[in-house]
Amino acid sequence: MAESAERNGQRRLRPAPLVFEPAEATADPEHFFDLESLDDPRELLARATELTLAFRAAKDRAIEFQAMAAAQLADPRRFDRLTAADVAERAEWTEDYARRMIDFGRDLLRAGGTPTDD
Repeated sequence: MAESAERNGQRRLRPAPLVFEPAEATADPEHFFDLESLDDPRELLARATELTLAFRAAKDRAIEFQAMAAAQLADPRRFDRLTAADVAERAEWTEDYARRMIDFGRDLLRAGGTPTDD
C-alpha cells in the first residue's frame, strides 16, 4: 500500500511503485499493469488500490509542478513573461483557472520549491 510522508504538517501519500510495462504488453489494450492476470479478488483489490493511490499521488504532484511552471512563466520579472491568457492557451485551461494555478504556483515556490518529498 502507499506510505505517508509529512511535509509542512500535511500528510501526503507516497505512491506505490509502478512497474513499467514492456512495450509488447502495452500494445495489448486489455493489459493494464498485469491486473487482468490476477485471479484472487483479494490480491486484485489490493493491487488495484495501490495503483489508484499511486495515480492519485502522481496526479497531485503533476498539478503542483504545472502550477509552479505557470507561476514561473508568468513571473513579472521575466522579460519574456506570459500573461494568464497565454498560460491558459498553452496548458489548455480557462484563463480563470490559469490565474488560480499561477497563484498556487507562487505559493508553492515561496514555500520552498519542490512540491512533495520522495
